[in-house]
Amino acid sequence: MTQNDCLFCELVRSGSNIRRADGFVAVEDINPKAEVHILIVPERHIDTFRQIGEFPPKEALRMLEFIADTARALQLEDYRVLCTVGPSAGQTVFHLHWHLLGGRDLGGGLPALALAEAERED
Repeated sequence: MTQNDCLFCELVRSGSNIRRADGFVAVEDINPKAEVHILIVPERHIDTFRQIGEFPPKEALRMLEFIADTARALQLEDYRVLCTVGPSAGQTVFHLHWHLLGGRDLGGGLPALALAEAERED
């Protein structure tokens, strides 16, 4: 997939986000699986977390800080952050992204099947 036909590259270019800083954007998931379901998307296109080494260490740190800052900005005290990697894990959009889930009690666990289903519906 090229950046020209990547759904998330288009989201980054469109400017329709709830937060943007330092090379990353936060957008609302169109099919939320929690009261708060935000996608954290780097502006730089890489397909999956497998290529995280393409980010210099400082940029990878900024990405994690952006996730934490977004949770704070949304006043989430307890939340879940997850990243699916590859089709059998449920990844359907091949642009690295993180799910930030919060709001009501998310419970003690989220089975792998539920994670895969949540990603397929994005």
